[in-house]
Amino acid sequence: MAACHAIPMTNPCLSCGACCAAFRVSFHWVEAPATLQMRLIERVDARHLCMAGTNAASPRCAALEGAVGGPTRCSAYDARPPACREVQPGDEKCRRARARHGLAPLDAAS
Repeated sequence: MAACHAIPMTNPCLSCGACCAAFRVSFHWVEAPATLQMRLIERVDARHLCMAGTNAASPRCAALEGAVGGPTRCSAYDARPPACREVQPGDEKCRRARARHGLAPLDAAS
């Protein structure tokens, strides 16, 4: 029988979403995943794109579903850009995003 590689149901990101509503998520146009929907991308300059909604004083990614601090999900999870993949539960960006939204910090992922 093959091993099951399911995503743990205790993933803290599914009850947070703070990083999706704290930073501009920008990336070079060549890093744009081919399957990322165009409605979720905005042009920053001639070479850079960002996730729609994140290039604002109060950023909130258009792919974020749910309220920050509550049940959330990314509607573009499988096609998210490298900048999104870099943030890990409990790392420095996570801590800064959670603090911005008044959420307690998480322990760094091991």
